[in-house]
Amino acid sequence: MNKALRQRAILEALRSGPIASQDDLQRALRKRGFRVGQATLSRDIRDLSLIKTAAGYALPQGEAAAALALPPVKRLAREFVLDVRPAQNLLVVKTIIGSAQPVAAALDEQEWDEVVGTIAGDDAILIVCPDKDAAKKIAARIEEMLG
Repeated sequence: MNKALRQRAILEALRSGPIASQDDLQRALRKRGFRVGQATLSRDIRDLSLIKTAAGYALPQGEAAAALALPPVKRLAREFVLDVRPAQNLLVVKTIIGSAQPVAAALDEQEWDEVVGTIAGDDAILIVCPDKDAAKKIAARIEEMLG
């Protein structure tokens, strides 16, 4: 199990709103394909500097939040992207199981003009481009990252 992916899943769960308890957080992770014990979860909570509020666990604010930035998109692509398949103005990016969402988030952070939007599942990302030429440019950029 990849610690970075698991912690990214925790952050995604918390972006949906506060989570009342560690049990609730474990359930949210299980829905995302991660089975973790209480000790691992406690370490992740500490590592992520999560705060406990009256409503439950929440994301950190200020400098602590800045420290949780995604790894560079090139690194995520190299580690997790398996294939890039163009289909007209669309791209289907195949990833290792459980890694599509962090890769899509990193791609979204690039704010490429040629990307209209992304949708991430568990092991695939759909990238929508305005036309075929834009899709080809994005496919070439991603394939270059795979190096």
